[in-house]
Amino acid sequence: MSLDAASYARLRETIDRLPRPPGLGKAEIAEGKVVLTLSPPNRHELAVLRIARQLNAQLPKTHPGHIAHGGADLEDIGLGRLRNPDLMVFAETALEGEEPALLPHEVLLVVEVVSEPDPESDYRDKVHDYAAMGIPLYLLVDPRNGTGIIHDEPGYASRKKFVFGDEIAVGPWTLDTSGLLTYA
Repeated sequence: MSLDAASYARLRETIDRLPRPPGLGKAEIAEGKVVLTLSPPNRHELAVLRIARQLNAQLPKTHPGHIAHGGADLEDIGLGRLRNPDLMVFAETALEGEEPALLPHEVLLVVEVVSEPDPESDYRDKVHDYAAMGIPLYLLVDPRNGTGIIHDEPGYASRKKFVFGDEIAVGPWTLDTSGLLTYA
């Protein structure tokens, strides 16, 4: 479901005014509504950190000036979507602008680490959204069962599954997943 620009602007304004109480994680816009999530557990954040370290070690060779960074918003006004991926790869200079969010054409890779309360969002909704946004690569990591999926090719026509412990190729990068932990 796409939103008209005025409806999206109202939702975006609502998010910008929301207080951030402890325990509240990300605020996103999807399917015409504001979606609030809880703060993730430590093992979720550890997975993001370990993936970011590996990507940031390789990016100077593959994409000089790019970083693997979490915390930035990703916005596609035309689709009526505001997402906050766990991690994205993009040019560091994109953070210098005044814009409140990155645009899809600036992002090479999104990484989502599945959260226990709402795994279907990562497996279904975000696959659809990131493909529709034209993000070239989507890495889905699932600490619930120690698996993951690499989505690539246009529209994510290719999906490669892996298990924690595998060394995987995600676009031009190689990631060792042996340091990723499952949820206890």
